[in-house]
Amino acid sequence: MKLILLQDVKGQGKKGDIIEASDGYARNFLMPRKLAAPATADVLNAKKIADEAAARRMKLEKEAAQKLAEELKDMPVHIKAKSGAGGRLFGSVTAKEIAEEMQRQHKVEIQKNKIVLEETIKNFGTYQVKVKLYPEVVGTVKVVVEEQN
Repeated sequence: MKLILLQDVKGQGKKGDIIEASDGYARNFLMPRKLAAPATADVLNAKKIADEAAARRMKLEKEAAQKLAEELKDMPVHIKAKSGAGGRLFGSVTAKEIAEEMQRQHKVEIQKNKIVLEETIKNFGTYQVKVKLYPEVVGTVKVVVEEQN
């Protein structure tokens, strides 16, 4: 019997997968527990339409992320920080601070967990910081750490 899974089923597949199962397993286990439904022509057509819509949405999101990655190259983020002894910072510049300053200075909202700091920023200067915008789309933003007056 051909079925479409309504939830993940261990050993069978993920939600939305079309599987072939024995009649007894389908009627006595999967369907009464609402884990699967018969894969009729209407259900298969609806799944095809939903898959196409999801693919279009993912394509648009990826294009938007690539456009934002290009724009980030021209958006330096200036962060003012207090200095300690020897020209070093009190503490360090965090991804949260970079995200807040990007929002304040350029009106670009990026979540702090998308900002990748390969090493902690503890000195004044200019740094190139990677921003993961989408799977396979990584932008870089220039972060300029300046002394606060």
